Amino acid sequence: MSHARADLVDRPIDPATLLAEVASPARGAICSFVGTVRDQHGGRAVTGLQYDCYQAMAERELALIVAEARDRFGEPALAVEHRVGTLMVGDVAVAIAAAHARRANAIGAMQYVIEELKKRLPIWKLEHYADGTREWVGGSSAMSEAAGAAA
Repeated sequence: MSHARADLVDRPIDPATLLAEVASPARGAICSFVGTVRDQHGGRAVTGLQYDCYQAMAERELALIVAEARDRFGEPALAVEHRVGTLMVGDVAVAIAAAHARRANAIGAMQYVIEELKKRLPIWKLEHYADGTREWVGGSSAMSEAAGAAA
């Protein structure tokens, strides 16, 4: 069975480590996605952000997303990390490495994971703006479910 790991982390993410984790002579295609904190959102200057989550639910959903990607794309090796806590502009917020013998499977699995993660992962994002204000933005459709379960 090939490698699969998905974690929420409160430390800096090193995408090179994830790529090395899925590399194998049997897997000729390795691809990655790295999402970083932007310096603007909706025309407003961003200085950083805070990611919070409902930990148990987020870990279960992330593991489910990875399992679905492996089922759909021929058991690719996957390593996924999503950061929680305080991040500054330029920090890596999420990284995905996918590897398979075929490029379509590696690319498909990586794309499936990021798209589903953005839709389903119960993570809340509090953006900090240059004008000193803060605002909760974005988030998955699972946010209201998680908020209800946490209450």
